[in-house]
Amino acid sequence: MDLGIYVSRLRDDLNAAAALGDEQTRATAAALAAAVEPAARLLLLSALTDFAGEVSSELGNRTVGVRLDGSEVAVDVHRTPAQPGPDGERTATAEDLGAAFDDVTGDISRVTLRLMDQIKSKAEEAASQNGVSLNSWVSQAVQGALKDQMRRNGRGDF
Repeated sequence: MDLGIYVSRLRDDLNAAAALGDEQTRATAAALAAAVEPAARLLLLSALTDFAGEVSSELGNRTVGVRLDGSEVAVDVHRTPAQPGPDGERTATAEDLGAAFDDVTGDISRVTLRLMDQIKSKAEEAASQNGVSLNSWVSQAVQGALKDQMRRNGRGDF
């Protein structure tokens, strides 16, 4: 998906609004539109990533990922296949462990999380590098920690 189409539309809308003004207004709008482009791309990517996270939570054994591929956004849908173990038995996969989350339904809860400034900065940086919001990144980290605990317990519950 090319985000340029949407960013161009925003730039065109800003320029159209500024066309009613004088030359200085038009020049300011053009400069503002150029300055806003990277932030608009990042905001669109963040919204798409949050959307993918919400869709993933409804898909069960599939996840939807959004990543920046050059100047375009790429969407990936993954399913973890069942894998036979050495004795021919099927071993637990991320799909199996994720099944414990499949039955989790209901409203989303809001949590206040207090972090040291340095940890928050590093988390924001990690989220940005992964093209997700801080909220999505923390939510994914918690889900990953829960799955790790289930693996260590050797079962799908706590």
